[in-house]
Amino acid sequence: MAFAPVGPEASFFEVLDQHRASLLAALRRGGGEPADGGTRLASSSEVLASIESVIQDVITSLARNKAPVFTIDNRSSWENIKFEDSVGLQMVPHCTRRKIKSDSPKSVKNFALILKILSIIYKLVQSNTHATKRDIYYTDSQLFGNQTVVDNIINDISCMLKVPRMSLHISSTSKGLIAGNLRYIEEDGTKVHCTCGTTAVAVPSNIQGIRNIITDAKFLLIVEKDATFQRLLDDNFCNRMSPCIMVTGKGVPDLNTRLLVKKLWDTFHIPVFTLVDADPHGIEIMCIYKYGSMAMSFEAHNLTVPAIRWLGLLPSDIKRLNIPRDSLIPLTKRDQMKLDSVLKRPYVTCQPFWRKEMEIMADSKMKAEIQALTFLSSDYLSRVYLPNKLKFGGWI
Repeated sequence: MAFAPVGPEASFFEVLDQHRASLLAALRRGGGEPADGGTRLASSSEVLASIESVIQDVITSLARNKAPVFTIDNRSSWENIKFEDSVGLQMVPHCTRRKIKSDSPKSVKNFALILKILSIIYKLVQSNTHATKRDIYYTDSQLFGNQTVVDNIINDISCMLKVPRMSLHISSTSKGLIAGNLRYIEEDGTKVHCTCGTTAVAVPSNIQGIRNIITDAKFLLIVEKDATFQRLLDDNFCNRMSPCIMVTGKGVPDLNTRLLVKKLWDTFHIPVFTLVDADPHGIEIMCIYKYGSMAMSFEAHNLTVPAIRWLGLLPSDIKRLNIPRDSLIPLTKRDQMKLDSVLKRPYVTCQPFWRKEMEIMADSKMKAEIQALTFLSSDYLSRVYLPNKLKFGGWI
């Protein structure tokens, strides 16, 4: 054993172990996963060749007195997205595309910015160095205007080149946290030992580079909000439920947090659960971890974990636990629109239990934060709710 568990007796994990066995059986029936753990990277030479091909097209157009154009898959339309239960949301093979023209007043600046960032990426890959998205923004902050412009262009380039973003030698500062039964070595040789105490470790900024990952964890719990995550640490939840791992993306997860969850699943195939607010926003965050997002659908194979299960807070739990109405929050018009949108997503058809929970929310016109459980007792979440759910299989 890599760690000395101090959690519940082995019998506590019987249902969890059965769930893991069923997940492994499903993997075997599906032919397993790629030998590289599901992550498909591009070599430096492939990235350089792809960029050179794009630039050659630009030069060819100019030689023919034609205005160069970049053609990028349109990731803003559901018509271009297909759903597979084993992968999540991904681009259809022959999707509609949008053109970024160098002779159009609307897109000429975007064309120029793509060229500039392609040049930066080429130098990074060629010299085998890395830069953060923030570093790129500060190469010419006045030209880019704001960080979001840089972020969107990097995603466009990744999509255009058909290359995973982590192969572009561009990293982003992680905002996620991790705690529990986990050790690993970072790319620079730093040994990281996550603990079950009250202090969490920042999610690494280069997930691809971590190695020698060791854990005895029985499950991985993804916690939507940082406040809930910290409360669970303060309540000694990790020790009580040891061996386990907890992760939070502090709301909508960044790329590194999603990559870490994916890497832990690919490496250990332990059950992965989500703890989110019983509201449309929390449900959508859970769906991003499980099935991916429209914006990053071109990289679904590297990011999604369809084996994720919804542990809580379920809308049906609100009624079952007799949480008073004054502890709930009415759905806003924006909430209702988000809920309607999620209910129309292609993956909901294969999740009838999820649909039922969302319909309960829609009918009640109320939502609940996880903190609503404090009505029962201040530590009800860590002492009763989660342990019972994990012991008796209260997930969907």
